[in-house]
Amino acid sequence: MVEYTSTGAVPKLKDQVITIVSWIPSGTVVSYGQVALIAGMPRAARQVGWLLGHMAESVNVPWWRVINNSGRISIKNSDFTLLDQKVRLENEGIKVSNDCTLNIEKYRFRPNKSFYKRFQLPTTYITYLITRYQL
Repeated sequence: MVEYTSTGAVPKLKDQVITIVSWIPSGTVVSYGQVALIAGMPRAARQVGWLLGHMAESVNVPWWRVINNSGRISIKNSDFTLLDQKVRLENEGIKVSNDCTLNIEKYRFRPNKSFYKRFQLPTTYITYLITRYQL
């Protein structure tokens, strides 16, 4: 695996998470780990989940589009429930089973190179990300 850790020049993880999640198109999802990878912090999936679970609703970010990599809604420590997230995803056309699982590969957001360049990531790391999330 290609490793990349962001430097002090890159905004804090919270700002990165807000930016990344804000750009996820309606009708698609990403995993917590995918957000962490895009932020340049490949081992920060749990931190991404914690940040999203503790953001006030006043932060205009579509948190419901982030699920675990197994395709399961796993929201914790939030004012929202699994059912709240399920309903929001269904309202965007995503089919979610009664057990709060979905086909993540069918609905996964697969950004292009220009999306990743916004985060000033090294070219080799961008190539790795594109390869990892191909169909």
